[in-house]
Amino acid sequence: MNGAIAGFIRKELAQTLRDPVMRFFLFGAPLVQLTLFGLAISNEYKNLKLAVVMQPGDVMMRELSEKFYSSGWFNYAAPSHEPQETLRSGAADAVLIAPAGGLAAAFERTQAQVQLLIDASNATKARAVERYASSIVRTFYASRLPNPPVNPIVFDLRILYNPTLETSYFMVPGVMTMVIALIAVMLTGMSMAREKEMGTLETIIAAPLSNTTIVLGKTIPFVVLAMVDAILVIAAGMIIFAVPMRGFPPAALAASFVFVCTMVSIGVLISTFAATQQQAMMGSFLFIFPANLLSGIMFPVESMPLALRFLAYANPLKYFASVLRNTMLKGTTPQLFFPDIAAMTLLLAITIFITIKAFRSRI
Repeated sequence: MNGAIAGFIRKELAQTLRDPVMRFFLFGAPLVQLTLFGLAISNEYKNLKLAVVMQPGDVMMRELSEKFYSSGWFNYAAPSHEPQETLRSGAADAVLIAPAGGLAAAFERTQAQVQLLIDASNATKARAVERYASSIVRTFYASRLPNPPVNPIVFDLRILYNPTLETSYFMVPGVMTMVIALIAVMLTGMSMAREKEMGTLETIIAAPLSNTTIVLGKTIPFVVLAMVDAILVIAAGMIIFAVPMRGFPPAALAASFVFVCTMVSIGVLISTFAATQQQAMMGSFLFIFPANLLSGIMFPVESMPLALRFLAYANPLKYFASVLRNTMLKGTTPQLFFPDIAAMTLLLAITIFITIKAFRSRI
């Protein structure tokens, strides 16, 4: 081998491997990513919330509901007199309704059909609920009737928020979330790291300015830029993919602002530990990939192991994707809007506190 080439190879390997941060990115990060992907990726929906509407004395319907809850697919959700509102509020993913007069009486009339209402804002989840429910009911009927009905469930799609089961209605808001998060985190992280590489950050720090002033001065421009991108992305989703906006548009912008501020704060936090733009970029990807995975955008959070579900509930992408989907597909109601906004606001406050502390300690 040419001596010059061999020298370049030794130099690049030594320069890369002497940095402990780069060693982690090269060898530790792939193992972390593989572990998260292997545990979290599952297209099977579990822990679906099912409410059962029936008369108190309907023993057969109660037995059927127990079959649902013991299947491992469904969890109990409290029923109400307004099944549509139960679905709209997110209290349940589906509502199973007994026939008039009770299931046992319907058996005697050979009209043993139960009604299932499904929230189809997530078309993939709706199909899974339909498949699971059909299997459970057919098995239950087969054990009690010599000739069970071919279609024992009546599916009512009038209130599903996505009656044509368009996958884009569910996926496009999730993609919006990923795009906005990537732009906000990477722009901020790369900017702060560039200041370090150029040596201008020391000049800024030496100026008679507080740490809070420096952090705000470096982050507000990126909040503005990311908000412009958020508006463009939401508008493009509505125009190009025809995703409806059934809620209050300023509510979507308010949620976007809280989310963007959180992502920009995370970008600053990553940059405080990155000495170069390369490290900042790697750190941004190391955050974004697991955050996308644990957001429920592509894979159901309910099917993840318990430890990963705890991480998902500390993930701002999960709440923004949820509030954006609800605002666009279901409308703006206090039950759908404020819980996600409150969770994002709490995460924003925690992120800002940690970022300012980390920035001060690194200085």
